[in-house]
Amino acid sequence: MKASKALSQVSRRDLLKLTGTYGISSVVMGAATLTGAVTLPTLARAVESTYEKRFANEPRHQLTLGASGFNARNLLIERAGVLEFARDLEERTEGEIRVEFIGDNQICGQLNCVEKTQLGVIDMFSASTQNSAGGAPYLNVLDYAYMFPSRAAQYHFMYHPESMRLLRDPLERRHGLKFLFTHCELRGLQMGQSFADRPTVSTLEELFGTRNRVTGTQLGRIAMQLLNLNPTPIAWEETLDGLRQGLIDGAETWASAVAYANMGPVVSQSVDLGFFCGTEHTAMSAAVYDAMEPHLQDAIMESAYLAQVHVQAANEAALVKTVGHSNPVLPGTIFDQEDVRVAFLPEDQLRMAEEMCSPEFQPAEWEQWRERINNWQGGDDTYQDIYNIAREIPTDTKPENVEPRRWWRTA
Repeated sequence: MKASKALSQVSRRDLLKLTGTYGISSVVMGAATLTGAVTLPTLARAVESTYEKRFANEPRHQLTLGASGFNARNLLIERAGVLEFARDLEERTEGEIRVEFIGDNQICGQLNCVEKTQLGVIDMFSASTQNSAGGAPYLNVLDYAYMFPSRAAQYHFMYHPESMRLLRDPLERRHGLKFLFTHCELRGLQMGQSFADRPTVSTLEELFGTRNRVTGTQLGRIAMQLLNLNPTPIAWEETLDGLRQGLIDGAETWASAVAYANMGPVVSQSVDLGFFCGTEHTAMSAAVYDAMEPHLQDAIMESAYLAQVHVQAANEAALVKTVGHSNPVLPGTIFDQEDVRVAFLPEDQLRMAEEMCSPEFQPAEWEQWRERINNWQGGDDTYQDIYNIAREIPTDTKPENVEPRRWWRTA
């Protein structure tokens, strides 16, 4: 967080000057290597060094990565791994692949990065699977309510070879996208100022009847309807204003999204419902991948693996030490500075929520979408299979202790 704040102290004019000289990607990647206080001279040296390494050789392939609203500053808050992936891929291929990183919604946003990749406008993108589900409906497979009991279970599945059968291969066949890696959190409700003067939420009933923003996921809407949370479709970019103006009571998203998107000033309570996935993934065009030479395909997968391992450790640390997703909230974190309370509901309340909305307890409500997704996959019971994999590890496993595996290798 300190580095992200320090970077903002470099003037916009100086940043534009550096960008004009070295390009957006070199500035972003150079800035991401710095820690502590960032001054213009230290930033300029880092950017120049990064530029010289990146342009030492002529690339065989130049790929455009549309990173929705991300930049070097907020990727220190939500550790989605995008810059680590791009930087490692360039170094691993000794410049045969060069990645042009374009964030800050300059080339695509949360809702349309997926479509621009499918259309060939960009080659790779980073956005949440839930927002991307509008253009790639198979991504709904991750969003059955309470299918994942923990962040550890999410990471376990993402590393699992069976994620190829249940997530990655069907996504590639149906939507032309290669799922590379993802950050893992579980979604809760981020309540606006109407909850500022209320006691910290401790029961599910306190949330009934509230009006809450929902993403592009169809399955997320089913869960919210069953929980009487009045899902209201609002674009991610408009959620901040919706909360500020009181058009909605809250928004379903995850804790680090509140922090990286500067939603803290309008969020009073972060309620940890954990009711379905919050997965900020990075994917690429399968056609672009397939056109690569075999050794470069291997490099992409190895860089994706490195990024996944990085995210698993870095985001778990940032959640507590940078965002403030703990009780009590740690001093100096974003939630501490912006007076956001974290509400961890008791186990009996979470169990009540699960019984109200999950396919295990309310199968009829999910039947239509479950059958649709199963048909898209090829006929397997996607919910039950992922549910079982998510429970292969002990329920108290810490996310950072999940064993990394190269998911594309079966041996």
